[in-house]
Amino acid sequence: MKELSELKVNILQLLKEDARRSSDLIATLLGVQEEEVRTAIKELEDDHVIVKYATVVNWSKVEEEKVTALIEVQITPERGRGFDSIAERIYLFPQVKSVYLMSGAYDLLVEVEGRHLREVASFVSDKLSPIEAVLSTKTHFILKKYKQDGIIFEEHEEDHRLAISP
Repeated sequence: MKELSELKVNILQLLKEDARRSSDLIATLLGVQEEEVRTAIKELEDDHVIVKYATVVNWSKVEEEKVTALIEVQITPERGRGFDSIAERIYLFPQVKSVYLMSGAYDLLVEVEGRHLREVASFVSDKLSPIEAVLSTKTHFILKKYKQDGIIFEEHEEDHRLAISP
């Protein structure tokens, strides 16, 4: 792991807030030359610090139904490789969106997405549970997302009542 310059950290923060910001705008916001920003972004991409530019979608506003589940997985680590090879077997399934090594009562947290509940259930019973190292699973279905990646999904109406003062 290498330490990043203050410029690169600031660029990452600005891109995390809005990946569509141009290098020209970032340069203006940071008070540096645009070429410095372009070079820094290219280096961050080449070093795989920036791995992807993504859009956060509020799927509840779209007709397409999606079911997301978080699955707690207890596993037996493999000798010499620990949790890595099992995590890799799991994250290679196309239904799997994220895999995290966790501390606490279970080992991996797996985020899975499907078109409907049966599809997620089928993934757990037919693909995840049969993996030899998997000891147990506990599936939690996400009913509603309020906030993701710092973005609040709910639109709040402003309170139009008059303030009462004593």
